[in-house]
Amino acid sequence: MTSSLWRRHVLPFTLLLGLLAAATLAGDYLLHRLNLVWVGRYLGIPGTLLIIGSLVYSLRKRKLITAGNPKTLLTLHEIGTWLGSLMVLIHAGIHFNAILPWLATVAMGVNVISGMVGKLLLGRSREHVLGQRDHYQLRGLSKVEVERAVFWDAVTLDAMNQWRKVHIPIFIVFAVLSLGHIISIFLFWGWA
Repeated sequence: MTSSLWRRHVLPFTLLLGLLAAATLAGDYLLHRLNLVWVGRYLGIPGTLLIIGSLVYSLRKRKLITAGNPKTLLTLHEIGTWLGSLMVLIHAGIHFNAILPWLATVAMGVNVISGMVGKLLLGRSREHVLGQRDHYQLRGLSKVEVERAVFWDAVTLDAMNQWRKVHIPIFIVFAVLSLGHIISIFLFWGWA
């Protein structure tokens, strides 16, 4: 059971997070090595657009839009935020020019990790509750007895589903800091 938990949940989480860090370092290194640092400056734009585009899943989940398969949109949300975060992290690079962009980058990192942990914990918890239900049903317990046996696990799962109440405020902090960074770029670079 422990090796299964490690192999099915912890290892993929660790690999995805490690891959994000390695790809960020490799991308930043290559841009510097090839004298293309200026490309990194502009990677924040498509990265931000990917992250914004991935919010279609959240809109569908809250029934603000009706188009799209929720499971497909969730996959696109996960991929879009990962790739968008990679681009934004390469954009941030190792340059310490101002505090606002770094606060936004840290908030984005916390949000990405929060999303990945939430997916890991919720998925594992759902599997556990369903497995327990199946186990008790196979033992011949009645439906009422099965529900009583898994009651506290189901209550815990419901409480864990409230994880989004943490993930969403973290995203809002990230969005506000990012918007502040974008506005300051327009103001100080004279684009507006």
